[in-house]
Amino acid sequence: MSDRASALHAGAWWVWALGLAAAASRTTNPLLLALLVGVAGYVVAVCRTSAPWSRAYGAFLRLGLAVIVVRLVFAVVLGSPIPGTHTVFTLPEVPLPDWARGVRLGGRVTAEGLVFALYDGMKLAALLACVGAANALASPARLLKSLPGALYEVGVAVVVAMTFAPHLVADVRRLRAARRLRGRPDRGAKALLKVGLPVLEGALERSVALAAAMDARGYGRTAPVRPAVRRLTSALTLGGLLGVCAGTYGLLGDAGAGYGTPLLVAGLAAALAGLRLGGRRSVRTRYRPDRFGPRAWLVSGSGVAVAALMIWAGSGDAAALHPPAVPLTSPSLPLWPAAAVLCGLLPAVTESRPATGRKPTAGTDATTPEPSSLPRRRAGIPAGRPGSGPRTRPAPEETS
Repeated sequence: MSDRASALHAGAWWVWALGLAAAASRTTNPLLLALLVGVAGYVVAVCRTSAPWSRAYGAFLRLGLAVIVVRLVFAVVLGSPIPGTHTVFTLPEVPLPDWARGVRLGGRVTAEGLVFALYDGMKLAALLACVGAANALASPARLLKSLPGALYEVGVAVVVAMTFAPHLVADVRRLRAARRLRGRPDRGAKALLKVGLPVLEGALERSVALAAAMDARGYGRTAPVRPAVRRLTSALTLGGLLGVCAGTYGLLGDAGAGYGTPLLVAGLAAALAGLRLGGRRSVRTRYRPDRFGPRAWLVSGSGVAVAALMIWAGSGDAAALHPPAVPLTSPSLPLWPAAAVLCGLLPAVTESRPATGRKPTAGTDATTPEPSSLPRRRAGIPAGRPGSGPRTRPAPEETS
């Protein structure tokens, strides 16, 4: 099976990752959050490729650790809204004016406030880890290729921006290296002007060539659409996006779980209908489009299942998903939410990798050379060179 045929649809990875992120937003239990990060990391380790963007997960993990540290520093310096009785240490407090009432600098730092800040920081770090998993698994180019026809211009603009930025960096490095070879300075304001002008000239020439190529391929030409259809498209798209925003806000908050799901579903339906109607204006064709196959449905369904089961578990036992910081108690791992998080491992289970076993050398593969001829072929010596060993002459019936 070819790499393209076995590659998963980029949108499926984002649906799976957003499902894990929705589950992470519904809990502050550090054990569940660590389990979510572990599930995302295991799937990334099993399913990622050797592409440059596959290393994004480690960067997002480091960013999450930095977020936790910053959240703890804010809790120490600016205080915490959580009252506590276990004092860890006391900082010198800076007096503030009356208009800054409610805000303090320094003062008493309690263990309850630090635990509350730690839970909050771990929640945001888990969200970043889920987004990092999507960035490490989904190809940006294939994701842009899968955009609907109504967003064709936006996708082309993003692709052009992603293509031009590395070219500019490469031009700057090339020109600076050329100045160093000629014995000229490559640092400072004067050198920057000398390098910047050729880079700007090359960027303008490249943009003119790209514009000519896009015009030759019919970019910007649209099919005639009636004004009523255009107005209906705008209303459906705008209303659908507002519904998606309101539904997402409801799902992320504990109090909006009742109205969040219907609003999200209705908004998605309206937005998809608007994008489909808007795609009628596009006269382009798509070469070898990516198919949303059965495995893509399984992967995206696993992420949706994790989010749905976590929301259901939160409506039944909210205390297990939100361990209290006052009084200080050790968090416990609830059984059913943990089992719901483990559903996110389905992409790693369904990952299909080619067998790397050793091929037989006798009679099974006609393209595999014999072991005795491998050293001669690697050294550039033909296998039948005179003096390399006895050669068998063909039988008379073979020559005839």
